[in-house]
Amino acid sequence: MEITVHLPDDFTKQPEPGRAALESLAIEGYRTGALSHYQASQVLSLTRIDFDAFLKDRHVYDRAYGVDELIEDRETTRRLRAEGLLKA
Repeated sequence: MEITVHLPDDFTKQPEPGRAALESLAIEGYRTGALSHYQASQVLSLTRIDFDAFLKDRHVYDRAYGVDELIEDRETTRRLRAEGLLKA
């Protein structure tokens, strides 16, 4: 999906303002729980490990990987294996 966002002129003077806005969206979405770890990492096209490093570099420690996300990841793994999309 493509979304168009109008940014204030002073914000667009930053290097890569679109990326900065996207990073802010991913961080805030993750902090508030609106986005799961996986969803936020996908917004930025990062692997789980790269997203963890991204958060650490920005001193984002508010929300650690939790039990709910572990359960979600386990269910996703089971589903992908059952569909033959992931090998055991």
